[in-house]
Amino acid sequence: MAKNISLKVKNLNALRTINPRLLSYNVEMTEVTGGTFWKAYTKGQLEGTEGFPLIGISKKGDMHQWYDPIDSTNPRLIKLAKELGSCWIRVSGTWSTKTYYDFDGHTNGVAPEGFDSVLTKNQWTNLLDFVKAVDGKLLISVANCEGIHSAHEPWQPEQAKLIFDFSKEYGVPIEAVEFMNEPNLLAYSGAPNGYNFDDFIRDQDIFTKWVHENYPECLVVGPCSVGGGKMGKMNSEKGLMKKLSSSMATINLLKGSKEKMDVYSYHYYNGVSGRITTLPFVHWKPSKAHSEEYLDAAPYCAKANLRFRDEYVPGGEMWVTESGDAGGGGTEWASTYLDVLRTLNELGTFPTITDGVIFHNTLASSDYGWLKHSTFEPRPNYFAVLLWSKLMGTTVYDSEIAIQEGAHVFCHSRKDGKDGCVYLIINNSLTKTTNVELPKEAIRYTLCGNGNMRNTTLYLNGKALTLGENDTLPEMEGVEVSGTIELAPGTCTFLVM
Repeated sequence: MAKNISLKVKNLNALRTINPRLLSYNVEMTEVTGGTFWKAYTKGQLEGTEGFPLIGISKKGDMHQWYDPIDSTNPRLIKLAKELGSCWIRVSGTWSTKTYYDFDGHTNGVAPEGFDSVLTKNQWTNLLDFVKAVDGKLLISVANCEGIHSAHEPWQPEQAKLIFDFSKEYGVPIEAVEFMNEPNLLAYSGAPNGYNFDDFIRDQDIFTKWVHENYPECLVVGPCSVGGGKMGKMNSEKGLMKKLSSSMATINLLKGSKEKMDVYSYHYYNGVSGRITTLPFVHWKPSKAHSEEYLDAAPYCAKANLRFRDEYVPGGEMWVTESGDAGGGGTEWASTYLDVLRTLNELGTFPTITDGVIFHNTLASSDYGWLKHSTFEPRPNYFAVLLWSKLMGTTVYDSEIAIQEGAHVFCHSRKDGKDGCVYLIINNSLTKTTNVELPKEAIRYTLCGNGNMRNTTLYLNGKALTLGENDTLPEMEGVEVSGTIELAPGTCTFLVM
C-alpha cells in the first residue's frame, strides 16, 4: 500500500537558522603530501562478485596503496569544488599527526626522526591557492608525534607556529584547528609511544591556550573523536566490544580538561568498509543501506554527542569533521546512487538536531569521495549535494511529518531568498510509492538510479547527469507539478514552493 503525506507552505515553525557552510568536506593531508590511503576496490568488489581477504587493521599494506600528491591546481577540480559554494575545507587525517612542515626545503624531502612525511612549501601553497580559488575557509589539525615530544613531555608549538604563520602571511589564514585526528584511537593515531588520555588532555589544554593567546581569531575545535553512535552500541554490553567501547569513549578526551574549546567535533561513520570487516564494529550489507536502522545512524550519533557539546563546549556549534558511509575508505557502493539516500538523509536530519557543519570525507579520494580520485569525475553524491547547495536555504522548519519508511521529510527556506520553502522527501522504501499532496504548485527535482540502486550515474527527472564538453555541468532544471504527485520507490525528491 502506498504511503500518503500532505505538505504545507504556510505557518511553518522555524527550528533554527544554520551555518551557511553546513556542506563542507575533507582533503586528507596524505593527499597533499602524497602518501598511503585506502586501496581502490576491484571491479568484482564493486559489483559484489568478489569478497575481501580476512586481514587485520595492523596490516596496512594489505589495505592501503601509495598515491602521489593531489593536483589541487586541476581546473576540473577547482571548477566542481567552486560550484558547491563557500565551504569549510579540512586538511587533516591520521597522516597529519606525523607530518613535518618544511617550507624552506632543508629536509630535501626526508622526514626527520619521529615523523613519517614532509609537507613542502609548494604542496602547501597549491592547497592554499585551492582554498582561495573556491572561496573556502581552512581547518587543519597539527603534528603530535615523537618528532615533537615524548609521551610524558608537554607538546611544543614550534611546528604549529610555522604552518599558522606561513598560511596567514600567504593570505589564507587557518581559521579553525583541531589538535589531532581521532585521539581516542591512540594505538593508530600516530601519537608518541606510550601516549595516554591524561597526556592528551594535558596537551590539548596547552594547545588550546596557545591558539587563543596567539591566534585569537582562530576557532579551536575538538576533541575530534571517532566511534560511539551505533558502531559502539553494537554488542557493547559484553566481551571485546564492552572493553573497546570503554577504551575509546569520548569522555576520556574531555574529563579533566581546563581550557574551553570554541566548537565541539566528532566523526561519524555508519560502520566500517568491507576492507576491515575483521574489526569488531558493524559492517552493513548493501541490502540494508536504505533501511530505517541504517539511515538512523547519523542522527543517532549526533544526538549521542549533544550531551558532550552541551557540557564541555556550551553555546558552541557541533561539527562533524569527518562524515561518510564507512570508515576504511567507504563501502563498495559508496560511489553509487545507493549512498545518495544516506547522504541526503544526514544533511536533512542534522539541522533538525543542532547547528554546525558536516565535513564529508572526502572531496576526491577513495571510494567515498564525491569526485573520483585523480580524474575528478563527479559521482552521484556530488550532483546530489550540488542540488542541495543550490536549493536549500539556512532556515530549518519543522516538517511535522515523523520520520518513517517512505517519508523522510525535511523542510528549509529557499536558497534564492524568495518567499516559500523547499521540501526534501526521501522515499527509502524500495517497493512502495509515496503519494504527496501539494498545497500549491511546485518545481520538482527527483533523483534516482534509473532502476538500479547501484548505478554509478545519477538521474534527475529521468535525465542522466554527466559532464559535458569542457567540463560543462549539466542543466539541473526542475519540472512544474501540482495536486497529488507520486514518488517512486528508492527516490529522493526536492520540491520548491
